[in-house]
Amino acid sequence: MSIKRLAKSLLPSAKNPYYKGKPGDHFDGVRFFNPDGVPPANFSDLMKWQFNGQRSKWPKNFPSPFHGTKPEVAVSGKDIRITHIGHATFLIQTNGLNILTDPVWSDRASPIAFAGPKRVNPPAVEMADLPEIDAILLTHNHYDHLDIKCLKRLVAAHNPKILTPLGNDVLVGKSVPQADIVAADWGDTRQLPNGTVIHFEPCHHWGARSMSDRRMTLWCAFTIETPHAKIHHIGDTGFHRGINFRKSAEKHGAFDIAILPIGAYEPRWFMQHQHMNPDEAVETFKLLNAKAAIGHHWGTFQLTDEPLEEPAEKLQIALAKAGIHPEAFIASRPGQVWSNRRT
Repeated sequence: MSIKRLAKSLLPSAKNPYYKGKPGDHFDGVRFFNPDGVPPANFSDLMKWQFNGQRSKWPKNFPSPFHGTKPEVAVSGKDIRITHIGHATFLIQTNGLNILTDPVWSDRASPIAFAGPKRVNPPAVEMADLPEIDAILLTHNHYDHLDIKCLKRLVAAHNPKILTPLGNDVLVGKSVPQADIVAADWGDTRQLPNGTVIHFEPCHHWGARSMSDRRMTLWCAFTIETPHAKIHHIGDTGFHRGINFRKSAEKHGAFDIAILPIGAYEPRWFMQHQHMNPDEAVETFKLLNAKAAIGHHWGTFQLTDEPLEEPAEKLQIALAKAGIHPEAFIASRPGQVWSNRRT
């Protein structure tokens, strides 16, 4: 990135290059926002956090014992198989479909290749070992969730349908013009084969690729509804007094499995409105009426201050405090597989 482009990226834009629409309850005509919520921290707060001197030292390598998992070609009917590839990237297999969430195979979650958060473990599944991918769910455009280089490779190899909230279709389309992208708003649904419905659900977060386009693309959670099951996937969210989770439970009744972020939460004064901590994740699990949960967004990229293994440790403490069996909500490692099959 040139110095000129870098300087331009630090200046807020008065126009939205990705989305044009009428103002509403979460769009002001230029930027999206969280209804009754809190906007992301400003640049001054960011600098205060970055220089607080409280960041834990992570190891350079945190290998997963499940690395090298080989996915199945397909999973049919009511069976569900969910393979954690790393961070927020999952392969969800059910109802004859193979669905990827927030695919990131790059070494860094950053706009530049030589700096920014670097993986401490590789993707647990090689891209060449993926089965045919039917769809990709992109929750928002932060670099640890939207990897353009990865999307180019996946589109060339699989030509999947990409589902993403408003504005991200234009952002991705500029770099991957051949991609089959469908954008939608909170509350919308889109159809996939075999009677599968994808619900675009609200969550309390934000999006940006630079300082100039903050909140100019929408963010969301997803519910995958098949004739046999309901799966709720959240890439990133703040707890936001549980508002969105209660609404999801009212809408869907209950979930067979919830995929919930549990990491990147310290310091709380800075992160509480954008990332849940393990205690909040357990409360979310309860509010969603989920039968089981998978915890992710920890142990791959160092994004915040907490020690590497703290999210998993604190999740166990929170589950014990809530009287929930530890196997009901796992802190997933890359390559780990969750399945509803009984063997």
